[in-house]
Amino acid sequence: MSDHYAALGLGSDASLADIKKAFRQRAALFHPDRNTAADAAARFRQVQEAYDVLSDPTRRQAYDDNRRRNLLDDPQEIARDIWQSYIKTVL
Repeated sequence: MSDHYAALGLGSDASLADIKKAFRQRAALFHPDRNTAADAAARFRQVQEAYDVLSDPTRRQAYDDNRRRNLLDDPQEIARDIWQSYIKTVL
């Protein structure tokens, strides 16, 4: 699984405006018509896929949930959130 936030050069707390801005910048940088590098087309597709997922609130939420389950973010923070949620529901 590729990291969509890394593809756009953003953190997981990025706003929609930040995502749009980063997409425009990266798309211009990696567009095959402007960039003659061998991997430009693949990088452009990766940036496009990242934008498609992160700009849709439902798909972004599903992606973020999957990242948390896979502990791609900070494992200690995730574990703390899980335990706090568990304790709140039990008590």
